[in-house]
Amino acid sequence: MTDAHDTAADSPLRTTGGAPPDDGGSSAVEAPIPLLEPREGIPPVVADDAALTRVIAAFEAGSGPVAVDAERASGYRYGQRAYLVQLRRAGAGTALIDPVACPDLSALGEALSGVEWVLHAATQDLPCLREIGMVPTRLFDTELAGRLAGFPRVGLGAMVESVLGFVLEKGHSAVDWSTRPLPEPWLRYAALDVELLVDLRDALEKELDRQGKLEWARQEFDAIASAPPPEPRKDPWRRTSGMHKVRRRRQLAVVRELWQTRDRIAQRRDVSPGKVLGDAAIVEAALALPANVHALAALNGFGHRMGKRQLEQWQAAVDRAKALTEAQLPQPGQSVAGPPPPRAWADKDPAAAARLSAARAGVSALAEELNMPQENLITPDTVRRVCWEPPAVVDAESVAAALAGYGARAWQVEQVTPVLVTALSAEAP
Repeated sequence: MTDAHDTAADSPLRTTGGAPPDDGGSSAVEAPIPLLEPREGIPPVVADDAALTRVIAAFEAGSGPVAVDAERASGYRYGQRAYLVQLRRAGAGTALIDPVACPDLSALGEALSGVEWVLHAATQDLPCLREIGMVPTRLFDTELAGRLAGFPRVGLGAMVESVLGFVLEKGHSAVDWSTRPLPEPWLRYAALDVELLVDLRDALEKELDRQGKLEWARQEFDAIASAPPPEPRKDPWRRTSGMHKVRRRRQLAVVRELWQTRDRIAQRRDVSPGKVLGDAAIVEAALALPANVHALAALNGFGHRMGKRQLEQWQAAVDRAKALTEAQLPQPGQSVAGPPPPRAWADKDPAAAARLSAARAGVSALAEELNMPQENLITPDTVRRVCWEPPAVVDAESVAAALAGYGARAWQVEQVTPVLVTALSAEAP
């Protein structure tokens, strides 16, 4: 154990140094201490059933919340699966688990059922944890807690430094975590990510309680924990970067065909789709509608480094799109349930535009007063929907019911209802 870890284990948390601005706390801040080694050293990676059984027993016997993190290989591999899972709990220490070697962690998830899981930016890790059988029943999200408490920077490194006074090394956050064996510096980084997560949770709980926001945070955490898995995105090809340049339906068909071909190849090879073919190249081909492989090879993204066979497969995709009938072509815009884009409101419904303008101003002022981001006070989509189709009779009860119907939590309903009652009474100029 280094001097830094003696300090981490024994000294009080430096909450005053990193509290949100204008909180009246002390302005004296000591220099942050680099956190260089996990306090019990780097644990061996759990990669077989026997080791996993020992970890499950240790963590089930531990006490208090459990810090949980997961590392993915975004940008390197297809999908968002976990390639390393890190946990830390009092009485159990830190565990690093290889979910490739141990793909079913449901027994660990069951052992920790009812225990509060501490994650940073939980919604990013929960999908890949769910895939391997780890689903929390209770959680505390330190990033979301930081947002609600009004911290200007809510990344894990920034929060640990400002709240606890330690510097986490973040140099390995974007590496290829599917690499095997994982290098020791990466494992050290991974272990340190959960080293102080429970300490951070405790400090943020105190700060939220001090601000009168702790119950709000609990409602948010409960909503995340109880949320069902998101449904698959409809027409994911429409999210190709640069799609705004593509106007004609035939060109849209080329984007769709190239995107779907790329996705099949990427899934088969287990690589990131961007490593197969870039979005910019897909858009280039859609705009150009190349007549043959030679014309395709002249476009950006299909240069001399691409082999003849690859060029032929992409040209075949273009040709399939060009051969579609008019009825088979995709429509220019994806049909979206709900109100139109706000920029169109002034022409379509001036009264609705006036309500939205008043609502945005009111929500912005309230968010500033409460010292939190507007989107955490109430989602912009909820505001738009209520303003586009307000209740027939605008009063506190009807507006509160509308907000709850769109998924707003009780604390949000309580805070935002008075603002929206006023805004929904606004008249068009």
